[in-house]
Amino acid sequence: MRGSDDDASGGPARDPGDDRTAFSALLEDSAEDLYENAPCGYLSTLMDGTIVKVNRTLLDWLGRARGELVGRRSFSDLLTVGGRLYHETHFGPLLRMQGEVSGIALELRTADGTRLPVLVTSTVKTGPDGEPLLVRTTVFDARDRRAYETELLRARRRAEREREELRRLNATLQRTLLPPALDSVPGLDVAAYYHTASTDKVGGDFYDLFPLAAGKWGLFLGDVCGKGAAAAAITSLARYTLRAAAVYDPDPAAVLSNLNTVLNHEYNGDDPRFCTVVFGLLTPDAEGEGFRITLAGGGHPPALLLGEDGSAGFLHTPGGQLIGVLPDAQIATTTVRLGAGDTLLLYTDGLTEARTASGGDDGRYGDDALLDFARALAPGTASGAVAAVRALLDSFGTGLDDDAAVLAVGVPGTGGAGPR
Repeated sequence: MRGSDDDASGGPARDPGDDRTAFSALLEDSAEDLYENAPCGYLSTLMDGTIVKVNRTLLDWLGRARGELVGRRSFSDLLTVGGRLYHETHFGPLLRMQGEVSGIALELRTADGTRLPVLVTSTVKTGPDGEPLLVRTTVFDARDRRAYETELLRARRRAEREREELRRLNATLQRTLLPPALDSVPGLDVAAYYHTASTDKVGGDFYDLFPLAAGKWGLFLGDVCGKGAAAAAITSLARYTLRAAAVYDPDPAAVLSNLNTVLNHEYNGDDPRFCTVVFGLLTPDAEGEGFRITLAGGGHPPALLLGEDGSAGFLHTPGGQLIGVLPDAQIATTTVRLGAGDTLLLYTDGLTEARTASGGDDGRYGDDALLDFARALAPGTASGAVAAVRALLDSFGTGLDDDAAVLAVGVPGTGGAGPR
C-alpha cells in the first residue's frame, strides 16, 4: 500500500501551497500587465502635480520614455497651453474641493508636437488621517470621438446652410405668390398683411387687388389646403386663373366657377387639391361717394364689415362650396355698399383657428372673439384695421400654427375716423 506522501500516479504528492503561490504570482503579474497595457492611460501624481507613476499605454500615446516623465514632469506639463490654463483655473481647484473630477475633455501634447484629444478623470487618494496623498488619473483616447464630433459639427453646419438656403428660397417663392404692392383705388383705403407661421414651408394663403375695365376693380383672398411646393403650385395657378377669369367675365360667381373648373380638372386624381376663396367686384357709386362690392364665396370664412356707425358684423355667403372639389361647385354671392367710414375686412382661417389661452371649448380663437375684436375697432380705416389684426396675430405667439392673410378696403370717413 502506497504512503500518504505519494499521489495517485505513484510519485510524491504536490503541495497545495505551491499552487496557491503560483496562482498568486500569476494574479500579481496579470494586475501589473493590466495596469501597464490597459486600453486607457493611467498616471499617478503627487499633490503638486509631479508624476510618480505612468503606464505603458499612455507613454506609447505620448511617444515618451518613462524616465522623461516620472519625477521630472507634472501632469500640466503634458497639456496644451489652453489645457494648462483650464487645469490651473478649473480642473485643479475642483479636484481639491471635490476630491474627484470626471470626464473632462483636454488635449495632451505628444513628443512630436501633435495634439492628442483625451477625456480625463482624476480622483484624490487620501491617507488614514484623511490627508490627500496622491492624485490618480485615468486618460481615455478621444481621437475617434473628436473625429466623430468634428464630422457631426460639419454635418450640422451643412444642414444649417441648407436650411437657410431653403428659407431664402421659400421666402422668394412666397413673395412671387403675393403682389409686391396693392393697386391704388381712387377714393378707397387699401391694406393687406401676410403672417408666415413657418419659414421652412411655403404657405397657401394668397390675395390680390387689381384694375378691371370700365373703372372696376377685382379683389380676392384665398387659402389653399396644405403647405409646401404642392400648395405653392396651386396658389400660383389660382391667383393667375382668378385674374384671367375676371378679365374675361368679372361676375364674381363666374370667376369662382372658372377657378373651380380648372382646379377640379387639374387635381382630381389620387391627390385632390382644393382651396377656399372669396372674390369681390368693386364698383364706384355713380355719385362717387362710395363703392358697391359684390362678394362670391367658395367655402371661405365670411368677411367682416366695420360700419361708420361703430357696428361690426359678418357678411355671410351661405352655401358656398370648396373650390376644386366638385365639378359644379355652388357659389354664393352677396352685395353690400361701402359708404364713408365703412371698412371691409377679409381674412383666412389661420386667424380664427389660432390657439389661445382664452380660446373656446377647443382652445381656438374663434369667430365670436374675432367679432368682438372687430366691434372694438369700428369705425376704422383699412390700414388701421390691418395693423390691429397684425398686432393680434403677433400676440398669439406659438399658438398661431397656420399662415394668416388679411385684406381690407375702406372708404375714408368724412370726419377722419380711425380705429379706437
